Amino acid sequence: MMKKATALQVCVAIVLCSLQAVIASAVDCADQDTGGASCTISLEKLLDRAVQHAELIYRVSEESKLLFEEMLFSFGGVNLHAPRGTMCAPKTVSMSKSEIQQISDKWILHSVLILIQFWTDPLADLQASLENYENASSALLNRSKWMSTKLTSLEQGVLVLVRQILGDGGLLLDAPGETSDYIVSSDKLESVRRDYSVLYCFRKDAHKIETFLKLLKCRQIDKENCSMF
Repeated sequence: MMKKATALQVCVAIVLCSLQAVIASAVDCADQDTGGASCTISLEKLLDRAVQHAELIYRVSEESKLLFEEMLFSFGGVNLHAPRGTMCAPKTVSMSKSEIQQISDKWILHSVLILIQFWTDPLADLQASLENYENASSALLNRSKWMSTKLTSLEQGVLVLVRQILGDGGLLLDAPGETSDYIVSSDKLESVRRDYSVLYCFRKDAHKIETFLKLLKCRQIDKENCSMF
């Protein structure tokens, strides 16, 4: 068990170093003009940054889930099964592989924004909840904070992509539904399961975001050989 924990900490440290290398290259458009209406960064570069950002968020979500599982060994055999549907993305974002080739670029952008906005509050609440764990590692706390911050940064970048690809007013979103149903519970075990379900579901949805953005990049830049999606 100690070897596994040590290996995991080394892996997290490697990922952290890679994250620091790309933080300077924010996904949002830093070279906007004074009016903020246009962007001097090319569409290809914007898509590269968005995809890279999404890949890192997904990787960190995997690391966070593993770190949480390591922490839970001290609870002695907690059932980590996430309740079906708990905190997971809206059904409107789900689709089969056979359907994915039929979707429009507008649908992709719309779905990515829905997923990002869906998880903004739950991740912030998770971060606050993890701080109440006596044995939560600094690595886990840092990953949680990083995911929450970088998800907001990714949202800014996707909004720039919306303007570049669809134009101003090309995508109007309804206000996201209430997703933060965190209730302070006297049952510590229930809180543990709830927090795990957030990490479990976010990891799945982070992978969706990554896949959708890679498909969008393929369509916009490569325009061929996108059948892998």
